[in-house]
Amino acid sequence: MRLVFCLFADATGIFEPRGIFHDLIAQRSSEDGSDAGGLLNELFDVLNTSEARRQKKLDEDLAAFPYVNGELFAERLPTAAFDTDMRKLFVEACEFNWDAISPAIFGSLFQSVMNANERRASGAHYTTEKNIMKVIQPLFLDDLRAEFERLKARRDTGRANALKTFHDKLGALKFFDPACGCGNFLIIAYRELRALEIELLKELRASTEGGLQMFDVATLSKIDVNQFYGIEIAEFPARIAETALWMMDHIMNNRLSLEFGEAYARIPLKASPHIHHADALETDWGYVLPPKDCAYVLGNPPFSGFVMRDKAKQAQAKLLMRRLGAAGSRLDYVAAWFLKAGEYVQNSRARIGFVATNSITQGEQVSQLWPALFDQWKLEIAFAHRTFAWGSDARGVAHVHVVVIGLTKREDETRDKRLFSYDNINSDPVESRHPALSPYLFDASGLMNRHLVVCRARATPGNVPAIRVGSKPVDGGYFIFDRAERKDFLASEPRAKTLLRPFVGSDELINGGDRWILALHGVPPQVLRALPKVMELVEKVRRYRLGELPPRRKPEKESEEASAMSLKLARTPTEFHVTVLPTTDFLAIPEVSSERREYIPAAWLTPPTVPSNKLLVATGVSLHHFALIMSKMHMAWATYVGGRLKSDYQYSSGIN
Repeated sequence: MRLVFCLFADATGIFEPRGIFHDLIAQRSSEDGSDAGGLLNELFDVLNTSEARRQKKLDEDLAAFPYVNGELFAERLPTAAFDTDMRKLFVEACEFNWDAISPAIFGSLFQSVMNANERRASGAHYTTEKNIMKVIQPLFLDDLRAEFERLKARRDTGRANALKTFHDKLGALKFFDPACGCGNFLIIAYRELRALEIELLKELRASTEGGLQMFDVATLSKIDVNQFYGIEIAEFPARIAETALWMMDHIMNNRLSLEFGEAYARIPLKASPHIHHADALETDWGYVLPPKDCAYVLGNPPFSGFVMRDKAKQAQAKLLMRRLGAAGSRLDYVAAWFLKAGEYVQNSRARIGFVATNSITQGEQVSQLWPALFDQWKLEIAFAHRTFAWGSDARGVAHVHVVVIGLTKREDETRDKRLFSYDNINSDPVESRHPALSPYLFDASGLMNRHLVVCRARATPGNVPAIRVGSKPVDGGYFIFDRAERKDFLASEPRAKTLLRPFVGSDELINGGDRWILALHGVPPQVLRALPKVMELVEKVRRYRLGELPPRRKPEKESEEASAMSLKLARTPTEFHVTVLPTTDFLAIPEVSSERREYIPAAWLTPPTVPSNKLLVATGVSLHHFALIMSKMHMAWATYVGGRLKSDYQYSSGIN
């Protein structure tokens, strides 16, 4: 990160004359690179030492570099070992035009070099500038710009003083990202705030008699990087965030210089961003930034779902969410940041704006999270973006669908709430305004209770038939056959024909297919012993459940509970983990189906068909129940209240 700063500084005028860093490396280090590391360490010491404290006999090429400060060069680092090729590549990097690079790109670069499994486990996903703007515009930027436009339109004698007061306000705002990663939210927020300040200064110049020549350009800007605070669990991205904010500061200083015709650079650095290397869920946010001083809490917290978290993270989140009022322990990880932000702003007027997985606005997670936000922490939805597809500038882009949620304390809520909707997940948003928004992200002005949530039900009302998940074999695929495999198996074990039954999951129901499963539930032991090929498969299932054999084919998705029970299930290898073998016609609904469908598909199936755990099934169903499922009313419920997988319908027995 020191070298990135130096490369940027050499190309943008922080180092004067431009190119002195390139010249130092290219001309003063040997081609084999043997002395390059030592030369860099000498330079780092110089950059960390004020001109007054430098040695009088200091090499003149090193003495030409300015004092940087900001603690970027304070720590002593081991000497880097260069070879010929490494030095050559470094000289090429010095020759690149770093002036054209946006500091916001470093988060994407960091994601690109992360191990895919590490990135997935940590829930690290870096946001594009376009999506960052979806948070910061309704959170604060639109309001600040609207206030500035009202002040510009004034024609009274107090206009200039009002603009100066507004300038003071901008310089006092503090921004906090408690999951800042490489700092993209803070970097873009800083850039936009400085851009607004430049417009403001132009207005002050126009409204001040004699222009701004009476001011020193170095005193014009009142906005600095020390207004920005963050927490990041990994050290490397935390250091990226600091460096990138300084780089953005210099870019905006250059823009200010161009506007007012006088060079302006903040070197040595007198202010530093407050980026804390810590676990945000274990850290007292008030220690990082006292709530009363905070204006906005913003960012893109980790997205990990329950099953993607390791046991330590699950235990951490469970304890935290329980303490902060959440009703469920299987919430997405991002919910912990919402709850902790709710607690944080109680002694503050700060507003909250987070990107989140759309799961927290759908299905059973709504009833687990939102009552705490509404009732315990007295928050209201100020703005929201409904589901849209995630975008990233990095390789390995996250295939997730997200929402943006803006929250404010109830006592500070505005009359109109802004809702941004999408015709499809990749389209541009269309804004509408409403008196109230539901946690399901629709207009709640027609509801008697805008905080109404739907809780998961354990039993069906009245005489309505129960719906349940189909059979879950946990067999490693050893009991499952395609058409050709069934034919070959029966050629060697013809008496097993009645035991092989059609096996239908959501894919077969929707797209067709031909799968079969060996269903041995209730088959007498003496019958099984007379079928040696069947017994071979039973033994393989037993060994798979013991962890001694790999799966024969990719199994149906198994729950964590099913995997944990494998040892116990090995004692009864002829049985499924969950056995559903209907004896009469039954209704089947796919667990997941496309959002593009006007209706969720459903079908009547007949025995001996075995439904898989990718289907929800109901027996004793009448035609009027089927008609209800095929109704627009049911689809409205499934669309706005039911769960989703990304944006696809995810049917469940407890909510639907």
